[in-house]
Amino acid sequence: MRVPLLDLSRQHAPLRAELDLALARVIDSGRFILGAEVEAFEAECAHLCNAAHCVAVSSGTDALLAAVMALGIGPGDEVITTAFSFFATASCVARVGARPVFADVGPDFNLDAEDALGRVTPRTRAFLPVALFGRRGDVARLAASGLPVIEDGAQAIGAADLGRGAAMATLSFFPSKNLGALGDGGAVLTDDAALADRLRLLRAHGSRPKYTHHVVGGNFRLDALQAAVLRVKLPHLPSWNARRRANAALYREALAGVGDLALPADVSGHAWHQFVLRTGRRDALRAHLRERGVESEVYYPSPLHLQPCFASLGSVAGDLPRAEAACREALAIPVHPDLDDAQKEHVIASVRSFFSP
Repeated sequence: MRVPLLDLSRQHAPLRAELDLALARVIDSGRFILGAEVEAFEAECAHLCNAAHCVAVSSGTDALLAAVMALGIGPGDEVITTAFSFFATASCVARVGARPVFADVGPDFNLDAEDALGRVTPRTRAFLPVALFGRRGDVARLAASGLPVIEDGAQAIGAADLGRGAAMATLSFFPSKNLGALGDGGAVLTDDAALADRLRLLRAHGSRPKYTHHVVGGNFRLDALQAAVLRVKLPHLPSWNARRRANAALYREALAGVGDLALPADVSGHAWHQFVLRTGRRDALRAHLRERGVESEVYYPSPLHLQPCFASLGSVAGDLPRAEAACREALAIPVHPDLDDAQKEHVIASVRSFFSP
């Protein structure tokens, strides 16, 4: 039996007619960049996420970059973030000339708030925590410092209270996300009208009106075709996330006490973008699952503070031991909403058989 980490063909099959109509609607309109389709999606997404404003952009990476730019962060500034995340979390800081300051993670894989607060200097301009694998971190504690928080919610759309306490929360609509487009897409959520206005200015080269540029922005505009696709999918997100939660609960019950596995905790509001196991035998377990047709993924094989492009920051192995251990031990198994019962049983049996052959 083959169990893919994600099965978009199953997700799209029942939506195909509606997706075709949405794409045809945009093609017939002749409006492909921003416009009414994007505005409608922004309103619908803001409502679902309980945010005052949703500013749609071209990717999750550009959402982070635009959020950093909207706070005026630049050369000489520092932003404290996690060492255990996708590269874009830190690269958006470096791209504006600021310095990413890496902090360690806690047992939930999220930024350790105490460690992060201990790294604040006079140059610190913001915190950038990640709601990793769909679970929010301690945003409230970071925000209590008085510094703005940009919450990287690329993996957490639909998580309860996403963005609460933060100046902004960013989203990604990469196809593998809980809400995925048919290509790249992203958004920034905020309750601050001035920040929302700034983001809209930045995403269109800082131009208002056309050919009058108030700031140097970027080309961060969302395609109308992607907005139309996302509008079809958005109403299904709550039920998809509910199925993810049910799958995660099944795994937590069936795999409790197996070998040296550490299982992710089930907390209120978790969006379960990934179900990530921890084991000291991670690579051997992954090979075993592959032999049995179960796809898995390592998120992430190397911590950000040890990436070659950040060597000038002076970090060495051992500086952030919990993040480094997570890179050696973490393994994501399929938890997506389109798993059938036989596939879930096969995943469970395959994991169990590794520890009890």
